[in-house]
Amino acid sequence: MSDTATLDNAAAVQENGESSLQSNRRRWLTILVIVVIAGAILWFAYDRIVSAGKVSTDNAYVGADTAQVTPQVNAAVRSVNVSDTQAVKAGQVLVTLDDTDARIALATAQADLQRAIRQVEQLGAQGQSLQAQVQASSASAAETRAQLLKAQGDVERARVELARRQRLFPTGAVAGEEITTAKNALQTATSELEEAEAARNQALAAQRAAVETRRSNAVLIAGPIGEEPEVAAARARVEAARVDLARTIIRAPIDGVIARRSVQVGQRVQVGTPLMSVVPVQSAYVDANFKEVQLDKVVPGLPATLTSDLYGSKVVYHGRVLGFAGGTGSAFALVPAQNATGNWIKIVQRLPVRIALDPRELHEHPLRVGLSMNATIDVSRR
Repeated sequence: MSDTATLDNAAAVQENGESSLQSNRRRWLTILVIVVIAGAILWFAYDRIVSAGKVSTDNAYVGADTAQVTPQVNAAVRSVNVSDTQAVKAGQVLVTLDDTDARIALATAQADLQRAIRQVEQLGAQGQSLQAQVQASSASAAETRAQLLKAQGDVERARVELARRQRLFPTGAVAGEEITTAKNALQTATSELEEAEAARNQALAAQRAAVETRRSNAVLIAGPIGEEPEVAAARARVEAARVDLARTIIRAPIDGVIARRSVQVGQRVQVGTPLMSVVPVQSAYVDANFKEVQLDKVVPGLPATLTSDLYGSKVVYHGRVLGFAGGTGSAFALVPAQNATGNWIKIVQRLPVRIALDPRELHEHPLRVGLSMNATIDVSRR
């Protein structure tokens, strides 16, 4: 009897343990189901309420308007003062070129300017001389006019004398020799009149020539002193030579970091040869490539938050949407897709969205061109 009671007690205990275990399993399963349902509800609520007002992408990269440094004159490189990764300020000397040719060109241009100034001064002196010639020719013309008038008077008197003697000749009051003398006097007076007219015409021609020469000289030196065409052109050549001399010193156009330096000392560079680039890290931006289905509510001016893989999620950048690219990446590819041919599968395209960053945050945590970013745009404020 004792053995039977012991077995019954053991069976009862085992049955109670199994029942308790099943009860615990049922309770934990219920809790798990409740947790899963609550998580689903929370995720749905977050997606509909919180995430619905934001669009995000990890397909974003840092960019900047890089300044390319190129020479503007042909010369040999004398010194290179910077190297890759070095930070520079706007106006800092990057490269110096050999300025021998530029200095010679400047000295030549300055000599040409002095020559032009002296030529103009000489023209001014000639103007005074030509004015004196005009006055002399005017006096000569006046003198020949007086001689012409005298010759005309002599001819008229000789003609009158001849006519008077010819009237008296039939009466015998005048001898034939007197008539001959009067005719000779008239011919002489007529010849002198012709000479006086020729001298008058020559004097007038000389006067006109002197006046025209003076006028031409005055045109050459017309205008303010020092601004005559020859002087102005020579001065422009001096300024051009001075600019070429200044261009033998190549300076940084903007603040930034040196990248892709390819110039070496002794190298002879040509105009337009790329020497290096200056990357303005303090004015960097982000090109975020969003899917086209994410952009229905995105407009310029919306706020954005960004994180960089360089610093992690602990550093958050703030920016604003500047605008959209003119086309997708595939549209501007070197070999664009030809969707009108062959089998076609629709692929969601991405459109670059440019986001401006806060310069103060960039100063605290500098970025470099090409770094990966995570971008989120708040479209709930639209």
